Amino acid sequence: PQLRAVRWPDCEYGSHSWELVVTVDHQHEEVQKEFLLRVTGDLHIGGVMLKLVEQIKKSQDWSDYALWWEQKKCWLLKTHWTLDKCGVQADAKLFFTTQHKMLRLRLPNMKTVRLKVSFSSMVFKAVSDICKILNIRRSEELSLLKQSEDTLKKKKKKDKNSKEPVTEDILNLCNSPVSSGLSGSPGLYSKTMTPVYDPISGTPASSTITWFSDSPLTEQNCSILAFSHPNCSPETLAEMYQPRTLADKAKLNAGWLDSSRSLMEQGILEDDQLLLRFKYYTFFDLNPKYDAVRINQIYEQARWAILLEEIDCTEEEMLIFAALQYHVSKLSLSSEAQDFTCESEVDEVEAALSNLEVTLEGGNASNILEDITDIPKLADNLRLVRPRKLSLKAIKPYWFVFKDTSVSYFKNKESAQGEPIEKINLKGCEIVPDVNVAAKKFGIKLLIPVADGMNEVYLRCDNETQYARWMAACVLASKGKTMADSSYHPEVHKILSFLKMKNWTMSPQAVSDPESIDMKPECFVSLRYTKKYKSKQVRQYSGLAARILEAHQNVSQMTLVEAKLHFIQAWQSLPEFGLSYYIVRFKGSKKDDVLGVSYNRLIRIDIATGDPITTWRFSNMKQWNVNWEIRQVAIEFDQNVSIAFTCLSADCKIIHEYIGGYIFLSTRSKDQNETLDEDLFHKLTGGQE
Repeated sequence: PQLRAVRWPDCEYGSHSWELVVTVDHQHEEVQKEFLLRVTGDLHIGGVMLKLVEQIKKSQDWSDYALWWEQKKCWLLKTHWTLDKCGVQADAKLFFTTQHKMLRLRLPNMKTVRLKVSFSSMVFKAVSDICKILNIRRSEELSLLKQSEDTLKKKKKKDKNSKEPVTEDILNLCNSPVSSGLSGSPGLYSKTMTPVYDPISGTPASSTITWFSDSPLTEQNCSILAFSHPNCSPETLAEMYQPRTLADKAKLNAGWLDSSRSLMEQGILEDDQLLLRFKYYTFFDLNPKYDAVRINQIYEQARWAILLEEIDCTEEEMLIFAALQYHVSKLSLSSEAQDFTCESEVDEVEAALSNLEVTLEGGNASNILEDITDIPKLADNLRLVRPRKLSLKAIKPYWFVFKDTSVSYFKNKESAQGEPIEKINLKGCEIVPDVNVAAKKFGIKLLIPVADGMNEVYLRCDNETQYARWMAACVLASKGKTMADSSYHPEVHKILSFLKMKNWTMSPQAVSDPESIDMKPECFVSLRYTKKYKSKQVRQYSGLAARILEAHQNVSQMTLVEAKLHFIQAWQSLPEFGLSYYIVRFKGSKKDDVLGVSYNRLIRIDIATGDPITTWRFSNMKQWNVNWEIRQVAIEFDQNVSIAFTCLSADCKIIHEYIGGYIFLSTRSKDQNETLDEDLFHKLTGGQE
């Protein structure tokens, strides 16, 4: 809609007054859309709106309306500011419209919900309100993503070829309190009013169903959000965007909205579709008692990342993910999982909740007090492998000693009292698993930063237990932590449980299970593995289905929530987990590189080979800032290390916000309540553009 401001001749109306034309967004056909207001520069915004409503002469609730300045792309929300202070002059185009508008959101489980969202609040606040409607705690971990044209092209091409119109099933939540423009009930975030779910099946406990009916999350809607639904067909999977290269993966992260600006300021229109996704991969305080929707949506985001190969995994790992998906699918469809449980049953399982919690750092703090004056150490026979460019790998046995954050190796145990052959400090290294359980291969790949890139060193262990202890020690050391840290033992346990899932043998019962006859294995793996097994499949239970059923034996006794949490844990164990990619040009470089942003580090990656070049940890970061004129991000680290780069695949503000967001999330603790310091978030992420 066009808005006009007309300045009249001074002699006719006085030297300081002028006419302003404001377009009103309303649904009354008999009422005009454009109104002329006689204003002066010292009239405040509230006065303008009052004059406007008086002229409209239509009785309705105007409380959600505000003035939008079209040319400046900004809301005039400070009603006590004058037109002069705002800079509104005769040529201003103002639009009087509602602040809350309908928006379609595609959730991680690929379901679309339609709800009213504030188009005038900062996106950080809008996401918080959305999560209250959907009953997802820790809204700071999520954000809104606009799909890039490249990722939509494939889908549009398929839609043109299809003769039948595609009708999307949309869940309408427009009757919610937050959607109606009212402030959401704080009870959704309080411990006393948070809906309680059965930790076994994920359904709402009976005591909370009564108040569910008053919210948009009725029993049926809750089920849609908290349960995993039947898997899609390979044909549907083939229609979806699948990144093939690091450059393709960078396109996935280009569309994050600016958390410090409103939807309207970023060109989002009423009834547009956005993706609601977990942006920050630090899932804090996951609790099955309160987080059925949150756990399911994280599981779904992980599941689609695996199926669409947004993250790489080995064939062995793909089969584990397939087995867990198959198990979740079976339980979600079974009547047992859908039965609502009584409160007494919920009380009985509360004691087991601590075992189900998942945290990125490795679980709950151990109750056993560690003697920090005596840091534990590991000492054992391992094999060292150093790749050589022009010859075979040299594999030699040595006596290894792990202490503090360093690993040293000696010729043998007897010489361990003297000087080591080499001492490797693992702080800042990249630690990558090199495991094939079926082949009894338990390796740890160490990528050690040097002046011109990364040196590769492999440690080979003899068995699962030895591997788990050394791998956990290496992972902690890379973060600057020792084995005395309380997360060491949970990390060992997590690695062992993942290895156990990988270690399976075929049971005759798996083949005779009547439910497994209807299994569609291609629904649980990426297209690459479907194609690989298709040519090999000879009889009904050979090939892919048999492999998935073999792997399923190790997870078949898990409850629904346990299976989802194990899937999330296995996803977290992948080397590429939590990395968001951007194409950048480093200052002084003549070629493009990929920058991986993770919850605790930045990684410079060779765009051609995918090999890590350098790693910088947030724990060593002193400061970061942006030169907005040349759109360059500059970061200073300890020991006089500094880097600067421009971002080519997205706005540099996105990377700036990612870094600040992860720093902000690292300040959370379980002791504080779930209210967030929103001002601190904007200080760390907003920049001074």
